[in-house]
Amino acid sequence: MMSAQENELITRIGPGTPCGNLMRRYWQPAALVEELDGPRPVKAVRLLGEDLVLFRDEAGRYGLLRRDCPHRGADLAYGRREDGGLRCAFHGWLFDVTGQCIETPAEPVDSRLCRHIRQPAYPVVEKAGILWAYMGPGGLAAAPAFPAFDCFVAPDTHTFAFKGLWECNWLQALEVGIDPAHASYLHRFFEDEDRSQAYGKQFRDASADSDIPMTRVLREHGRPTIEVEETGYGLKILTTRDLGNGNTHVRLTNQIFPHAISIPLSQEMMLTQWHVPVDDVNCYWYTVFTSFGAPVDKAAMRAQRLQVYELPEYRSKVGRANNYGFDPHEQQTRTYTGMGEDINVHDQWAVESLGRIQDRTREHLGASDKAISAYRRLLKRSIEQVRKGEAPVLAVGAEEARQVTGPLTIDGVAAHAVVATYAAETDRRRRQGATWPAVAAE
Repeated sequence: MMSAQENELITRIGPGTPCGNLMRRYWQPAALVEELDGPRPVKAVRLLGEDLVLFRDEAGRYGLLRRDCPHRGADLAYGRREDGGLRCAFHGWLFDVTGQCIETPAEPVDSRLCRHIRQPAYPVVEKAGILWAYMGPGGLAAAPAFPAFDCFVAPDTHTFAFKGLWECNWLQALEVGIDPAHASYLHRFFEDEDRSQAYGKQFRDASADSDIPMTRVLREHGRPTIEVEETGYGLKILTTRDLGNGNTHVRLTNQIFPHAISIPLSQEMMLTQWHVPVDDVNCYWYTVFTSFGAPVDKAAMRAQRLQVYELPEYRSKVGRANNYGFDPHEQQTRTYTGMGEDINVHDQWAVESLGRIQDRTREHLGASDKAISAYRRLLKRSIEQVRKGEAPVLAVGAEEARQVTGPLTIDGVAAHAVVATYAAETDRRRRQGATWPAVAAE
């Protein structure tokens, strides 16, 4: 069991907290690029417990400023985007993307006040359909480089980004993604779906090198063997299920530090998902879907997700207020949860039902929780590294980041004798057949 003090240490991410200091050593998803589409690209953002405003100026540069105007505290999210920056609607003070005040129009003509005013600001970059912010010390010069992950090097035609709000602490949201055993229960379907309807859906395709639906694998083999290996980017999680007749189901997934996962979606598509703290009791998942084969059908992917999530907050249409759509008849006849067929809804219930911040002093971990335990050890060690002034895992420079590729994700069926080499060989074949230059995975 975990002590209350340990639970506080690894969950609280506000300014000045140990875990918050760690999180600020990494680029954080702040918004989808599409959220700044339209005639007024200005958006209020809450990230790592800080209230901010994100905007794009007329020259196409992005700015992320603290939300309260340094004059008298008015809300800059209602500001006017004009004249090279964001202008406060209260007295017209104008700030550029760096936070520098460049006009104080209500002051005397010869006033030099604006030269001494700088609003706290964070650098922002666009990558894979997401706007990323670096909120750590040292500004852009101290920010780590982006690894050469598939989702970052694939062309725009072969990626699709979306997000969704969960009303719980970021850590429990992440932990469901590194828990291979839960899929046999939480995501169990009593009947296998037509594979022609599987596009863009988790656990609907057949496993590679077989015609066995993933739904059947999970339903019939609920005691997986789990192995966890620490890597230069986080954790590699190998899950195997003995199918009998000399065959093994092999699923390789990853935890990407500090709060992302990468998992296979289908035989030609994988996803990378970050669990980004809004504050201590809310988080957004940001997902980039990456295709090694045909370009992503972004319209279809977006339409699927808008069946569950509502704009502009990307909030789920189901939740605590309507019992997650729970149907007891469905639970008896179609799905293990009785909460519909969308995997995200199942996960949302699982993580939100733990409370806004899970009380880990009451939990009892088992052998199937190997990855959870390994991640918590890595997290606590990384928090201590930052406290000592050391660089935590994956907070690396450009040269080292170029060597961090992949990571490898596989869902397939192998003969017992080749399980050890199956994932790497299957991934090699997939990359050789990719329609863009997918470099070898780590």
